[in-house]
Amino acid sequence: MKTTGIFLVKNGKSEFAFATKKYSLPKLKEDEFLIESEAFGLNYAEVMARNGLYQDSPKKPCVLGYENVGRIIKSGNNKDDKLLGKRVVAFCRFGGYSKHVIAKKIAIAEIDDMPVSHALSLCTQGVTAYYMSHYISPIHNGDRVLIHAATGGVGNLLIQLSKIQGAIVFAKVGGEEKETIAKKLGADYTLNYRKENYFKKITTLLNKQKLDCIYNPVGGSTFKKDFSLLQSGGKIFLFGASEINPSGWKLWNIIRFIKKMGLLIPVQLIGSSKSIIGVNMLRIADEKPFIIETCLKEMIALYKKGQISPLKGSSFKSNEISKAHQFLESGKSTGKITVEWEKS
Repeated sequence: MKTTGIFLVKNGKSEFAFATKKYSLPKLKEDEFLIESEAFGLNYAEVMARNGLYQDSPKKPCVLGYENVGRIIKSGNNKDDKLLGKRVVAFCRFGGYSKHVIAKKIAIAEIDDMPVSHALSLCTQGVTAYYMSHYISPIHNGDRVLIHAATGGVGNLLIQLSKIQGAIVFAKVGGEEKETIAKKLGADYTLNYRKENYFKKITTLLNKQKLDCIYNPVGGSTFKKDFSLLQSGGKIFLFGASEINPSGWKLWNIIRFIKKMGLLIPVQLIGSSKSIIGVNMLRIADEKPFIIETCLKEMIALYKKGQISPLKGSSFKSNEISKAHQFLESGKSTGKITVEWEKS
């Protein structure tokens, strides 16, 4: 069938990167459903893809996007029609910036009348936060936890998930308003990198103690500092590379980024008993989709129990995709950025 999608047609500035046009969707497979979209969410990986810095991005022109909220209008299996008409949140392997989206049954969850922004928050970003904090290496009561970009889409949920586990949370943010938000979410301490050196402040706050867990979507120069803050048995989760400069010569910027992180000999991890865990949920979804299914269901369950409440982010219309990308890239956003389709 024919639908409308927002295509990435050019790398670089968002105002020149996208074009909205008609295209044909492939035929549904037996384990797939067709969703008529209400809205989709933005993730920083899509900013990286727009800037030509995301290796998993499909070749241009392509439709980006990992997640969608909408109603199921067709099943690839005539016998499997229980979800028809249901309002759902769903993962898709790209193709999310589209009026119609194909998703596998294992990647779909019913949401009834849940607000769009909450449902999309629980999807890519919520699943990432749950996977790191509860699934692969759970936080323990009393753990000292540092969260970078703590009021972002993943960060705000990490604060809440960490507090559920009884952790002491250090929230790194960029601005006084974000400090206030982080404290309301439950952070014990805030580190405003725009007015103070976060490494010096947290060292003072720790008072010769060390951290048990660090969640870092920044990379670059922050990695060496973070590694030195870890105690034995501690772990760093690296789930992004936002410090890469998108402007200028791409290869040189990547080399500079790697140089800032430095080289680490594996035997150092043995001697220090520290762990570095890389997280790419797209790869997890490809190879172990049941993990995505489990984490999404658990996040929805926590939401329904009132134990987590995603931070409300900004909403844009689909014809404002450029503004939405600019805002996410600016570092000024909090919570989940959502993009809604205009009603016909």
